[in-house]
Formats: sequence, structure tokens, C-alpha cells
Amino acid sequence: MSREQLRILYSGTVQGVGFRYTVKRLVAGFEVAGRVRNLPDGRVELVAEGERAELQAFQQAVRDSGLGGLIRQEDETRSATTDGLRGFEIVR
Repeated sequence: MSREQLRILYSGTVQGVGFRYTVKRLVAGFEVAGRVRNLPDGRVELVAEGERAELQAFQQAVRDSGLGGLIRQEDETRSATTDGLRGFEIVR
């Protein structure tokens, strides 16, 4: 199986509502590495690496959590993995 990197830019009411902390809690159930951070323009960036099926399941878990109603748009980019990500962190 091949690994890939998924980058999602979430827009909507995604800052100041515990978005990053909820994502960090959710990731514990998945075999992905990455980071999540607030952007100055009000969006949240999620970067994750893992197997495609695992990334898709993680992305769906974010939607299915209490965060789904706060997300207005997801801009998604997939690319080859850099294998530079270890663990999962909230970047400030």
C-alpha cells in the first residue's frame, strides 16, 4: 500500500471553537501523522500523511464529529508523502 499526504484548508466557523483540539483527539483512532494549525485568514490547515483509506476515514471522522456543522468549505490537496511527519501536533 502506498502512503500519501492530504492537506485540507477548512473554512467556516473553525477558529475559537476547539477545532484543532477536537482533531487532535480524533486522530488517536487512526494511523496518520501530521499537524493542524490556525491560519491568519481565519481558516484551519490540516496536513496528514498515511494510507489513502486511513486518511479518508480520518477526514470523514472530522466531518462526523461536532465540527461538521462548523465547516463551510474544505479545499483538499493530495500529494506524495514527504515522510517527514511523525506523530500528530497542534502547531501554534
